[in-house]
Amino acid sequence: MASCKKGKMKDAVFRRLVSLALITVFGIVLILILFRSNTISSLINSDIYESTESIEIIEPKIPKLLLQNELSVSLNKRNQIPPRNLDLYPKLVKDHVVIVLYVHNRPQYLQIVIDSLSRVEGISETLLIVSHDGYFEEMNKIVEGIKFCQVKQIFAPYSPHIFSNSFPGVSPRDCKDKDDPVEKQCEGTPDQYGNHRSPTIVSLKHHWWWMMNTVWDGLTETRHHSGHILFIEEDHFIYPNAYRNMQLLTELKSKKCPDCYAANLAPSEVKSRGEGWESLVAERMGNVGYAFNRTVWRKIHNKAAGFCTFDDYNWDITMWSTVYPSFGSPVYTLRGSRTSAVHFGKCGLHQGHSRNLACMDNGNVNIVVDELDKVANIKPEWEVRKYDHQAGYQAGFKGWGGWGDVRDHELCVEFAKMYV
Repeated sequence: MASCKKGKMKDAVFRRLVSLALITVFGIVLILILFRSNTISSLINSDIYESTESIEIIEPKIPKLLLQNELSVSLNKRNQIPPRNLDLYPKLVKDHVVIVLYVHNRPQYLQIVIDSLSRVEGISETLLIVSHDGYFEEMNKIVEGIKFCQVKQIFAPYSPHIFSNSFPGVSPRDCKDKDDPVEKQCEGTPDQYGNHRSPTIVSLKHHWWWMMNTVWDGLTETRHHSGHILFIEEDHFIYPNAYRNMQLLTELKSKKCPDCYAANLAPSEVKSRGEGWESLVAERMGNVGYAFNRTVWRKIHNKAAGFCTFDDYNWDITMWSTVYPSFGSPVYTLRGSRTSAVHFGKCGLHQGHSRNLACMDNGNVNIVVDELDKVANIKPEWEVRKYDHQAGYQAGFKGWGGWGDVRDHELCVEFAKMYV
């Protein structure tokens, strides 16, 4: 009897072990299947590589008008991930100038900009933030390959590019072109020229405004940053001396040009390479390599209503035509007389392209970098030459349109409230 009972007990134990083994194998297989399913959501959530328990997390308020989708929720979570390369660059240098690179979907352009940044003197001393207009895997992979500094990625979670069937993307009931809303029974408010919104076009202004609010007021890494932040775009080639020159400009700005709100790496005329003078230059603020501090950001943020309702889909033309004039005095920027950044883009901003369909001469950018462009070439003893009267967009310009839909106005205003 005893040996019979022992045999039954062995059989029971063996069956239990077999059951546990089968459950374990099934669990492993299920995990592998889920991993290989490769959904965008799993791609995004798999990138949490460092604990955020000790990090101050600022949850943005969800804008009204929007029902988030799975990707939008995932991007919001991903924006809270700490920077990469903390093991390589654990400390940022005191008084560093944060760099923000905002990108859309032009991977070949982005690769050129990243390559140029990798050769910038002092780049390892600072934090690079890359702000994406939505989520594009090829763009993400390029940024993940950066090893020359701390780098943080943020993704606009309310980009029209990630809402395929609803506002701010294309909604089935949206009016198109010059549709009459009453006759077509469609939704939308036309711009001053009678045209209805194009989601891929309005995305430009939405992304810039969302990025500014998030970088200055929403990110743990920058919401208490007291210095300047430098903003560049995916079609800006950055010279090796750009960072050192910007450090000098931000230091000299208050002493040499008290009227200057910002500092620029390049002339406001994008085709210009500078005058070559032995002096600093004060002129209207340009859109290539511009930097300003939190005091200026507060002034801009206070003009949210004007920015968000001006009928022009370009953020820079909106700033020149309505925001800067509202400050009550000319808005100057300080720069060197030799450029440290060049705009090289030929493609439309939201056109997008793959590596084999690039909008560049033979797929290359031919920018000459002289020896003088490899080291800081601004002298603290230089005087400032000011351009008092410059051509360009001024107060009174009505805008090029493309930004007439009331829903875009309201979403833009909501972005300004995310961290208030």
